[in-house]
Amino acid sequence: MLDEVKVSDVKDFKHGLGNYQHTRRIVLAVLVVVLFAALLFGQSTFPPDTAVHETIEMFGVLLIFLGIVGRLWSTLYIGGRKSSEVVTGGPYSITRNPLYVFSTVAAAGVGAQIGSFSGIILFGLLCAGAFHIVILREEKFLKEALGAPYQAYLARVPRFFPKLSLYQEGDTGNFKPRLLLTTLLDGLVFLVALPAFELIDGAQQSGILPVWFTLP
Repeated sequence: MLDEVKVSDVKDFKHGLGNYQHTRRIVLAVLVVVLFAALLFGQSTFPPDTAVHETIEMFGVLLIFLGIVGRLWSTLYIGGRKSSEVVTGGPYSITRNPLYVFSTVAAAGVGAQIGSFSGIILFGLLCAGAFHIVILREEKFLKEALGAPYQAYLARVPRFFPKLSLYQEGDTGNFKPRLLLTTLLDGLVFLVALPAFELIDGAQQSGILPVWFTLP
């Protein structure tokens, strides 16, 4: 009977955690769609053919790739283990939510594709704000599910902004390659920004799309 209860608890935990992970993917997808929709009619105060505009765009590309690589790095540690233990190594030693952190970095890179400094800040803040709500709900769930070890982890590691001095290599446990592929496919949605914003720039320059607002 005790073993049956334990099996039931594990199944409930995995089901509950799966719901939060599903929510994270939905939030990420909705954010990308909303941001693209908003910027269909927005434009940078720096014209597309200027050095400043191009530099901001290239900086954004670096942020997008950093975000994707960071998400893959995080999955190497958390993949297949979040349902059974508190992961404290690698990126999880410096921030409790590296997947959200690197998603925010990539979102800021998407904002940079408008060629605007404001785009970087606004996209990053919007993404971080949306994820903050998910993080709070997830933390409440994990406190109950993982108990004292997770409570100690909460007290030691910051919720969002990384504290590099805490870094510990740790180990990746029994990593599942399938999860890495899933994370890669999720992250590739950010790369859609590169050709999409080129098309938007061209449509705005030709007058097909109206410009309702500009961002510095």
